Amino acid sequence: MMKNTLVALALAAPLAACITHESANVYSKHEAGREQTVRMATVDSVRKVVLEGSQSGVGGAAGGAVGGVAGSQVGHGAGSNVAAVLGAVAGGVAGNALEHKATTKDALEITVRLDSGEMRAIVQEADQQFVPGQRVRLLSSGGVTRVTP
Repeated sequence: MMKNTLVALALAAPLAACITHESANVYSKHEAGREQTVRMATVDSVRKVVLEGSQSGVGGAAGGAVGGVAGSQVGHGAGSNVAAVLGAVAGGVAGNALEHKATTKDALEITVRLDSGEMRAIVQEADQQFVPGQRVRLLSSGGVTRVTP
């Protein structure tokens, strides 16, 4: 039983790699040290949205492997094989759903008016609060723009 638990944990670990960040507070290693363009703006409106979770296949593969191992422990002979296949299918479906749920994030669509008068909308994780009328900075680099207080 302990062996099965360890196998399940080892196979489920790749799910952690599915989690991504779209936060103004999180930078990747390749973004560190890069110059960013800074523009000042005023928040026009803020709307709650959801960043859809990903389905890279990692969750399905890990879930399928765990389900297959768990299913193979049921019965003997042909029954064990059938249970392994059913467990793998059910585990794959569950793993895919788990990956999607784990990577879905609450976000904000922040519409701002630049000092030049132009309007822009940026979507990012909802890890900061913004209110209409608030002065903010737009940090842009490599096609990615972040809104910061």
